[in-house]
Amino acid sequence: MTSCERILTALSLKVPDRVPSGLWGFNREAHKIFKAKTGSDDPEEYFKMDCRGVVVNETKVDVNQYRKFHKVELHPTASLNEWGTAFVPGSNPAFDHFIPPFVWAESVKDIEKYPLPDLLEDYRYDGLKEKIENIQKRGLATVGLMAMTIFEVAWQIRGFNELFNDFVFNPKMAECLLDGITELRCYQAKRFVELGVDILHIGDDVGMQDRLMMSPETYRKWLKERLAKVIASAKKVNPDIPVFYHSCGYVEPIIPDFIDIGITCLNPVQPECMDPEKLKKEYGTHLAFWGTIGTQTTMPFGTPEDVRREVKRRIEVVGAGGGLVIAPTHALEPEVPWENVMALIEAVEKYGIYK
Repeated sequence: MTSCERILTALSLKVPDRVPSGLWGFNREAHKIFKAKTGSDDPEEYFKMDCRGVVVNETKVDVNQYRKFHKVELHPTASLNEWGTAFVPGSNPAFDHFIPPFVWAESVKDIEKYPLPDLLEDYRYDGLKEKIENIQKRGLATVGLMAMTIFEVAWQIRGFNELFNDFVFNPKMAECLLDGITELRCYQAKRFVELGVDILHIGDDVGMQDRLMMSPETYRKWLKERLAKVIASAKKVNPDIPVFYHSCGYVEPIIPDFIDIGITCLNPVQPECMDPEKLKKEYGTHLAFWGTIGTQTTMPFGTPEDVRREVKRRIEVVGAGGGLVIAPTHALEPEVPWENVMALIEAVEKYGIYK
């Protein structure tokens, strides 16, 4: 099988020739270690991952337009993204500081005046069809990347506490912001699938270590149906497009909701937060699983043998009958010993072949 055939077979809950390896890499500081060890600047190429991500072209809009929305003086190292959120880098990406620009908004009129990114413009998608086709010619799967789909960009604009306050006290403001973002994401999802990506990657972090960030009822009221619209936009173009959903942390109470709206693959399935084997047993006829190798425990603190043992177990249980794309549950950090990185790669190679 080609890499693309392998990963699409696994995502369709069928048995490929071997367990595919998914998108993963190193965070900003760990990437320096990877580069020093290998001489490569591209982990996906170096480790021969089965898929490649595709993103829209950078905006031509001057993001400095958002500085007027920030009512606090920004640190000299702060940078702005196309949603207007400021980022102050920390010593490690885990310590980067997000500064939302619109905590002071007081009305729907304020929200309506806020400029959202120009994701409806054709130039954002120029050349992507050729890029996708060139990746596919190599036998690799293409993944249209649009995680931080609705909820995360909403709170990064409005402020985390402020958005939750709006849910209760200013629902029209919350509706206005979320609906504006949803409209853009519906169009982006549609365009990605029209351009020919093999997999659509969406998601919002809604889980913490041992619970949801919000009640299931709040999730269903504010996020579920909006995400359903995004998925429906993609599936209108290709009903069979695999839909990969990312949320770190514990999301078990709303997994049936994910299935209900057309999500077909759950990532990253942190074993420190949820039991991958339990999820396979309960939802393995509806969902594929992408990840499952712990980056909070085994990868940084285990031995190479611990890593091999976990990879072998995941393949044997979660990968039984297909439905597994194996990967660490997040970008690897500098605390992960290089020996554990190599143990992971070697174990997937050794144990990943279906008999």
